[in-house]
Amino acid sequence: MSLMFGKARTCNIVTVPEHEPLECNIVILGAMRSGKSALTVKFLTKRFISEYDPNLEDTYSSEEVVDQQPVLVKVMDTADQDGPVNCERYLNWANAFIIVYSIDNRNSFEACQQYLETVTLYSKGLQPEAPVILLGNKVDMERYRQVSKADGAALALRFGCLFFEVSACLDFLSVQHIFHQAIREVRRETQRSIRPLFISEDKSAISLSSAPPLTACYKELPTPATAKLVTVKSSRAQSKRRAPTLTLLKGFKIF
Repeated sequence: MSLMFGKARTCNIVTVPEHEPLECNIVILGAMRSGKSALTVKFLTKRFISEYDPNLEDTYSSEEVVDQQPVLVKVMDTADQDGPVNCERYLNWANAFIIVYSIDNRNSFEACQQYLETVTLYSKGLQPEAPVILLGNKVDMERYRQVSKADGAALALRFGCLFFEVSACLDFLSVQHIFHQAIREVRRETQRSIRPLFISEDKSAISLSSAPPLTACYKELPTPATAKLVTVKSSRAQSKRRAPTLTLLKGFKIF
């Protein structure tokens, strides 16, 4: 309670319910033959594909439950031929990025740096930021490894992103974990971007006749126990949930 201006004021704490993102857009980036499509299809169907069209770029959607919370996941499987090209098509759309390389192909690993630089430059200063995961694929090809796990971890550390290694043709749960981790990171970034505002319930303006208009800045702030807390969230985190769908995969031979 404040008596600074000769009038008692009482304030209550009102918390706006927090809503987790109901929709999450994930973009898969990487050089050709790094296994982007295989990872996408593994996540969506639990199956491994042996043949696919490397020139096909499409977006797929599926309803998932992550930490007991439903979310509509949309996955864009990109088909860049020579590094980042026409990046606007996914930079403005994505909530998270998974950048893939093959551990048995050094060139695919080096191409990841271009994607990391592009995504990092775009995401810098955005609220919320788009999380990035660096993913080494094809650990089943260990005997042909050209990129050490230490190299992958060092590159991820350099750009401040998460790092994992998996195999699209082996365990489904490991692949699912990567996508679910991306969703968790989006939720965390969304929570960090919430801005609290303290608003008094007293709507009447009290001013001193002898004071200039700016003297209101000397008003005593309400104590934390008697303040109304209003949270403002990113509009992207409040997208309307759509009906569950799973887009048909085109150009894939599924076994």
